[in-house]
Amino acid sequence: MQLTKDQEKQIKKLEDDNLDHVDLLYYLQNSDAETVDELTDELQDNGAFDVETFYYQTAIEYLAENDNSLHESLELAHDFGFETNKLSSEILASLLATQNEREAYESITSELEEILFSEDLERTDEEIEEDNKPV
Repeated sequence: MQLTKDQEKQIKKLEDDNLDHVDLLYYLQNSDAETVDELTDELQDNGAFDVETFYYQTAIEYLAENDNSLHESLELAHDFGFETNKLSSEILASLLATQNEREAYESITSELEEILFSEDLERTDEEIEEDNKPV
């Protein structure tokens, strides 16, 4: 998807303010998606939301900060069919971080759609090319 400098700037800010792991700008610049739904499917298919937490200490800190009762992460583990005797803090933290990243992305999709597809921002290829010329 070809973006204007202004769109790139807005998307980068949206990404920096809301997402911890998804490189939204990269996916947009390398995507043929024509809608946010198509982009979402592409992100999901490429594992863009997947967060893998390594190391016990990092996992414990993440869980303490985001789910100190472990209720949400254990529910996610159950939903994915994990057996409790095969769980670790790393698995629980990874499941929860992945879910949190997906939810953070979902919370910005309408703003992303506005940045990408607003009629006010629709421009011709020539205008985009002119905007992206080096100064």
